[in-house]
Amino acid sequence: MIWNTDTPRCASGFASCGSIFDSPRLKRELAAVEEKIADPTVWADGARSQPLMRDRKRLETLLADDAELQRRADDIEAYFELAREGELTEPDLEREIPALIDFAEKLESKTMLSSETDPLNAIVTVHPGAGGTESQDWAEMLMRMYLRWAERQGFRTAIHEIQDGDEAGIKSATFTITGDFAYGLLSGESGVHRLVRISPFDSAKRRHTSFASVFVSPEIDDTIVIDLKTEDLRIDTYRSSGKGGQHVNTTDSAVRITHLPTGLVTGCQNERSQYKNKDQAMKMMRSKLYEYELDKKKAATRKIEDSKLEIGFGSQIRSYVLQPYRMAKDLRTRVEVGDVDRVLDGDLEPFIRGYLRMRRDGNLPAVVEVDDEV
Repeated sequence: MIWNTDTPRCASGFASCGSIFDSPRLKRELAAVEEKIADPTVWADGARSQPLMRDRKRLETLLADDAELQRRADDIEAYFELAREGELTEPDLEREIPALIDFAEKLESKTMLSSETDPLNAIVTVHPGAGGTESQDWAEMLMRMYLRWAERQGFRTAIHEIQDGDEAGIKSATFTITGDFAYGLLSGESGVHRLVRISPFDSAKRRHTSFASVFVSPEIDDTIVIDLKTEDLRIDTYRSSGKGGQHVNTTDSAVRITHLPTGLVTGCQNERSQYKNKDQAMKMMRSKLYEYELDKKKAATRKIEDSKLEIGFGSQIRSYVLQPYRMAKDLRTRVEVGDVDRVLDGDLEPFIRGYLRMRRDGNLPAVVEVDDEV
């Protein structure tokens, strides 16, 4: 790699081009929030204090990101200055510039998360399509992909309900990813995901196509009111399932809640306490109902249950091909990644950025039709 060290400062492409944040404005907003938080009466009302604390955290994060972006740009500019003086800085520049580009791309994603629910945690549900063991194994691979993505982001995860497949994989799974903007980042993952590979369950080693659906909804906190009437709920208890051993409950502590007017269902079985399972299942139900009601208000969108497309050809959002070639391709944004193993290990950043850009530009397709071959 050859660097032009004789160009003006702006040639480095970063330092003189200005920050993407308005720091003076952010500092004024933070000062105003701090003044409100200093009022003792605020803490007596959770409906007032919680939004203020979220605003303070958001503003502090933006200011910290701005400072980090400027620091990295200044470091690169310093390396260019040293290079002009004859110092060997090429290895440092080859390391720092790609790191700065990656950091800036992540910040760009944050700037595109402007929806009311984007900052919330994400509740993810995975279901296999038709195909038995093949699809159930694929569903488990998808669950692992999202859990690995959360781990890469430094987010916390909690599995609420999981049903193991008959031979391998899972029949369904529901889990929460807790972290800043978890829902906003994963909102584009809802849909049908397709896998093409040589089946490990086929003795003839034939190529198989499997499908699984992913549904992502925001975890609604206590500041958003959802009217849940007791008469609209059916609450069932049952004995939790598992692979055996000490983790299987011997009492009917697992809870499933059905919202009768809409048919929405949530369940939780990961706690030994029936009360804790019920509390988590209710929280998940409130989140689903919030998303359900939000969708009804959007004239251009379908209701949540209607948006769950058939898990098969013609409705997928992304393909993961392991054979005869290797590629992961989003069929809406046309983003392609050749290292499909990296994607399955949780590196979803190219797809997330591609979806957020498309959402920002208002170019989201309703359904993507594709042929049988990717």
